[in-house]
Amino acid sequence: MTKFNQIKLFEEKKVRAVYDDAEEKWYFSIVDVCSVLTESKDATAYWRKLKQRLKAEGNETVTNCHGLKLQAADGKMRKTDVADTEQLFRLTQSIPSPKAEPFKQWMAQVAAQRLDQMQDPELGIQQALADYKRLGYSDNWINQSAEPTQGCRTCFV
Repeated sequence: MTKFNQIKLFEEKKVRAVYDDAEEKWYFSIVDVCSVLTESKDATAYWRKLKQRLKAEGNETVTNCHGLKLQAADGKMRKTDVADTEQLFRLTQSIPSPKAEPFKQWMAQVAAQRLDQMQDPELGIQQALADYKRLGYSDNWINQSAEPTQGCRTCFV
């Protein structure tokens, strides 16, 4: 199992993240996300209190969060509560902060777009092509990848 750490930026603030290639998932530091979305002076205390409240409500998202070692501000690797993308979305909805509202609105917009794509697969194809362009793939590469081949299950056409 290979893991690598990375710093992600959200509104120019650092969010520590680690990718687990065995699970093929990103995990994000919950304390960092709480810090960004609440601007709390003590994001660790904020997370502790939120975790207590969610557990009392019977929210299983908190139970499913686990700790991974991420680099702390002092340079040492310390165990930190992390959440995968799905867990992070659910936790974010529990943060009653004006700073969290733009994030929640963005999540709602992404969910609506995905539902539209499920109803009309052509929209999904258009989105995939736009994503490849955004990621820097050449038109030639995209066109070659879009050519149907016998038995191909992932072709765009």
